[in-house]
Amino acid sequence: MDSATSDRAALQATADNGLKIVVVGGFGVGKTTMVRSVSEIRPLNTEETMTRAGEAVDDLDGVRSKSSTTVAFDFGRITLDARSVLYLFGAPGQERFWFLWDRLFSGTLGAVVLVDTRRLADSWYAIDRLEHHGTPFIVACNDFGGPLHTEQQIREALDLSPDVPLVECDARDRSSSKYVLITLVEHLHALSVARAKGADSALTNGQGAAAMTPERTP
Repeated sequence: MDSATSDRAALQATADNGLKIVVVGGFGVGKTTMVRSVSEIRPLNTEETMTRAGEAVDDLDGVRSKSSTTVAFDFGRITLDARSVLYLFGAPGQERFWFLWDRLFSGTLGAVVLVDTRRLADSWYAIDRLEHHGTPFIVACNDFGGPLHTEQQIREALDLSPDVPLVECDARDRSSSKYVLITLVEHLHALSVARAKGADSALTNGQGAAAMTPERTP
């Protein structure tokens, strides 16, 4: 388990606003890699070597070359400004660790669903749990050199709503992973603006209806 702290950048004393984002997806889609590539500190990884005993439990179809796996979560950090810090949590992908997800989703602003287009069905559980919790999310297709799919094919396969952003990425590349996170933040901002407009509209309509309602005399 990697939890070394020798090269961690110090957190500014003025930082008092912690924002939480989770990276979820199926087994071996690159969640640990994404957190590693974009974190400004050396990430905390709870990776352990995979053994033969695990082969009877985990579905290794498509990830036979994988030699280690996350058994709790990954953790990274990005400083946004003097007061705001983004905390990244990578969720384990194996089914036997899914019970941890509900706790990781607690207090989360939004999520990145990382997918391998060769194994799209592995992303169903992540999307289902996020929708169950009402957590906003985007979908990022990690490049494993598999067969190309059109955006429409991926949306149909995952039954994605048209308003859920879908992007391509290379989780190994820092700039690509940053683009994914920026897309999520922009999506969260757009949802926040839409909710505010909806609330203002409801308030205005309510006041208008009240003004049109005749007063009742006792």
